[in-house]
Amino acid sequence: MSDYSRIEKALAYLAANVDEQPDLDRVAAEIGLSPFHFQRLFTRWVGVSPKKFLQYLSLGRAKECLAQAGSVLDASFAAGLSGPGRLHDLFVAHEAVTPGEYKARGAGLEIFWGWAQSPFGEALVLATARGLCGLAFSSDDPAAKAATLADMQGRWPAATYREDRAAVAKIAGHLFAEKRDEALKLVLYGSPWQIKVWEALLAIPPGQLVSYDDIASLIGAKRASRAVGTAVGANPISWLVPCHRVIRKSGVISHYHWGRPRKLAMIGWEAAQADMAAHAAPG
Repeated sequence: MSDYSRIEKALAYLAANVDEQPDLDRVAAEIGLSPFHFQRLFTRWVGVSPKKFLQYLSLGRAKECLAQAGSVLDASFAAGLSGPGRLHDLFVAHEAVTPGEYKARGAGLEIFWGWAQSPFGEALVLATARGLCGLAFSSDDPAAKAATLADMQGRWPAATYREDRAAVAKIAGHLFAEKRDEALKLVLYGSPWQIKVWEALLAIPPGQLVSYDDIASLIGAKRASRAVGTAVGANPISWLVPCHRVIRKSGVISHYHWGRPRKLAMIGWEAAQADMAAHAAPG
């Protein structure tokens, strides 16, 4: 069993009991490890203790992030981080397909795919000659992986699909790297509205949280938070186009297409990394 598989089980328990902030002994018992071994495993995975990690997922922290969301997004756009080029620490370049290409539903498009290991479980990588077009997550259960692949292929039903483990392994080496020596190229296949929302997601800095209403306001559609939520949920490039950073305006960390425990994992992992980076920065 992978580290993340054990962590995922713990996070599923935390997701159901996050308001109670369960202690180390209680969570360790839930996943069948001693408190010592669980703490060591967890700290190796994320860099902080389970107790500290749980604080990143608290309702209080979420509300603090939401309170400053507007200024964070405004600063990101002012710095030009929403456009093609470097985006925060992800070093990502993106382009959008034309409306005609979107309507073609993938006709004439060859997509190569494969599975790779990630900090958040099995990652399904899909790419074209132009760049990465899909990133999804699953458990290591064969049935779950088959369902995830079918889900992603259903987004471009007219495309031709080819498994290419070597090509995917090369891409995967850059996906979760702390530093990259070249840009990851993303190709956003979606409607003009979806792409507008996805580009707004790229403006959210790692470790920050915003609401669906914040995204709606950012793109000049204040009354369209529900439509924003639908577009966020349809995001085909999880993690890199960070839909996990969007939560309800109440501060509640709600559902996620690839499972709420995985969303909690991503939010907590990013918060921990951002916190460690801030403390390590000179001055």
